[in-house]
Amino acid sequence: MSIPSLTSEPTAAELAANIASGKTTSVDATEATIARIQELDGEINAVVVRDFDAARQQARDADARLARGESAPLLGVPMTVKESFNIGGLQTTWGIKGASAKPAEEDSAVVKRLKAAGAVILGKTNIPTLLTDWFADNPVYGRTNNPHDHGRSAGGSSGGAAAAVASGMVPVEYGSDIGGSIRVPAHYCGVWGHKPTYGAISQEGHTPPGVKEGADAALAVVGPLARSADDLELLLEATLDRPLVKATKTLSDCRILLLLDHPSAELDDQMRRQVKDLVSLIEDGGGEVSRETDLLPDLENQHRDYMRMLNIAVTAGAPRPDGSHVTVRDWFDLTDAQFRNQLAWRSLFEEFDFVLAPVSSTPAFEHDARPMKDRTYSVDGVDRPFSEQLAWAGLVTFPGLPATVLPIGSVDDMPVGVQLIADQFQDYKTIDGARQIGTLLGD
Repeated sequence: MSIPSLTSEPTAAELAANIASGKTTSVDATEATIARIQELDGEINAVVVRDFDAARQQARDADARLARGESAPLLGVPMTVKESFNIGGLQTTWGIKGASAKPAEEDSAVVKRLKAAGAVILGKTNIPTLLTDWFADNPVYGRTNNPHDHGRSAGGSSGGAAAAVASGMVPVEYGSDIGGSIRVPAHYCGVWGHKPTYGAISQEGHTPPGVKEGADAALAVVGPLARSADDLELLLEATLDRPLVKATKTLSDCRILLLLDHPSAELDDQMRRQVKDLVSLIEDGGGEVSRETDLLPDLENQHRDYMRMLNIAVTAGAPRPDGSHVTVRDWFDLTDAQFRNQLAWRSLFEEFDFVLAPVSSTPAFEHDARPMKDRTYSVDGVDRPFSEQLAWAGLVTFPGLPATVLPIGSVDDMPVGVQLIADQFQDYKTIDGARQIGTLLGD
């Protein structure tokens, strides 16, 4: 199972260790990262907001902290974040032309925590308009190309994030996810991504321009992208709102449920074969993988409710196309259905440690500027509505579960991944399970 890789640059954990040991400095690491962005990004267009002078000062400050004997988990490590996060002094547009000429007054909660952990923030990466597509293209910054094939999408909405990590421009990134927006770019670009449990990490400072800061958006989460499980764990721990139990379990002692069929989406045969090959490897290593269970929630009903809640969340309850309005009763009915769905998943996870499932039905698609609702994708030669693939995202998003994506191979010379899912607040468990699978793959 060959996994395409474009870089041998060190991971964030490796770079942090090199800086701490004196093998390099934050200033040198930051200058090298800036040079890679300037060399590689012309054809990719991932790092669209650049704050290099501020980053250079942050790097000098990090080296001064180290000289004083201070330590921090990301001390001196250069990285970027998704454009939708506020950084004090920089504009946040969410890809909306003319949306905001006024720079953010302060950093988002995630950026504050990353800086407190010692990270050097070089700038921000590209997105689709309003974060509502798997295609990072907008009228402010243009289109991001997949670093493996510039004629294909890098995914979305954290498309620039995944492209920057996959190409080796930066070791790690921070994105967000409501409809696969961390997981799909990780899958399309061949990197690791973690969608945290809903509510585990603050969304403060991750708000569309012109919208007053309020409660965390329904269904949405923010989380890391990287080139290793260790780096996902490093960034997760640096940004958590609350401590989580570091539950781990040897893969050979785990019960895993394989989910390859969904009533609302079709899976391409080549993708299916890749996942089945992975399952054979897990079973050869002693893991127990089941193909069916009566404990699964009604996935068709779950997807219907997810799409209703998603449409309300991303439109802030705007009138439906037919002019009708969402009522308070409608919303309460959906949250009740969501709670019952969470209970069903909890019962399933009393029997299984993990669920292993696709991230989407195919590898990265060729550039297609049609709206997501009008786009199609081909499954074994048959064109289908592109948006039905949201079923693989909603599988995790509606119940608010954690999921870790890791690359497992390739289809049509493009990287592909899977998502490893566990019960709520078992984020460390999914990252560690993915780490063990990566070891089986030789990662």
